[in-house]
Amino acid sequence: MEASARLLDGTDAAPLFTPFSLAGVELANRFVMAPMTRQHSPGGVPGEDVAAYYARRAAHLGLIVTEGTYVDHPSAGTSDRVPRFYGDDALAGWRRVVEAVHGAGGRIVPQLWHLGAVREPGAPPHPRAPVLSPSGLRADGAVAGEPATTAEIDAVIASFARAAADARRVGFDGVELHGAHGYLLDQFFWSLTNRRVDGYGGSLSGRARLGAEVVAAVRGEVGPDYPVIYRFSQWKGGHYDAVVAETPHDLDTLLSPLVDAGVSALHVSTRRYWLPAFDDSPRTLAGWTKRLTGLPTIAIGSVGVPTAFRGDHEGAAASLSLAPLLELFARGEFDLVGLGRAVLSEPAWTTKLREGRLAEIRPYDKADETRLT
Repeated sequence: MEASARLLDGTDAAPLFTPFSLAGVELANRFVMAPMTRQHSPGGVPGEDVAAYYARRAAHLGLIVTEGTYVDHPSAGTSDRVPRFYGDDALAGWRRVVEAVHGAGGRIVPQLWHLGAVREPGAPPHPRAPVLSPSGLRADGAVAGEPATTAEIDAVIASFARAAADARRVGFDGVELHGAHGYLLDQFFWSLTNRRVDGYGGSLSGRARLGAEVVAAVRGEVGPDYPVIYRFSQWKGGHYDAVVAETPHDLDTLLSPLVDAGVSALHVSTRRYWLPAFDDSPRTLAGWTKRLTGLPTIAIGSVGVPTAFRGDHEGAAASLSLAPLLELFARGEFDLVGLGRAVLSEPAWTTKLREGRLAEIRPYDKADETRLT
């Protein structure tokens, strides 16, 4: 509890409790629940416990982004406990989630996901579909299968578009496309996993093509005014020093096709939100993203927890003070801030912060990663 009492260090967090309009969807405050894989959906169907889990947080946060959900492409993922975003039973479960979140006064978007060459630990291979990736390679260089054909790429694009259309039909307030952390869309971004020599590879603009085509297809299904968020990162799971964009120019090359395709906002996943993105500038990756695109930007990376997210400095201290976050917000580096581990352990984290009830905040406990509380 002593650590929780050091959260503010006298910093006024009121600016983060101002409302925000995300592509026409009104959010009560600037806090976003980050997507976190929960694996509590047997058979891929989210149940009443999942609905209650999200509803408990919805009353305190401006926006909920669900855990990653598999699109209907056969190779999207094979875990029997990760939720699907297809099939009548799964979509009925998601409708109940939406109703619970809206009943609590919240807003919610699903994160649409295709794992590509990444496989969940212990998950069986799909009996019908081979692993799909840009060049048949995993991040460590191991062969994972054959490079995706253009027909397979088209099928993936169609899967994301169908899922987005279903999200709107079920009642979600928008969608997020998972283009980060070394999964399929990000595998196309990264030169280590994308060795293609066709229009989906080679230059950074070529490697950005699939992401842009997914955005365009989604936009075509949901119409011009529905929020479409795209999550991206430099780092990859198990490769925390990975870099896709070496310079601001590279970042502009990567993001411009997404903007042109109709994305509404960008979710910038870092492990330490306060670190500069490039040499010779103190600006963060979220700050560069907002400056280059002009779009609403979500920043995330170890907010409100005592240790930074895993990686090459495992266990490194992360500031519980919100002073650096508020300083970056005042400088206009982001519009919304993602919370992950903090709200995993304390659903009312933001409300207790706003009301000054810091001693009541339950600190992050790693054991909560296996519970649905």
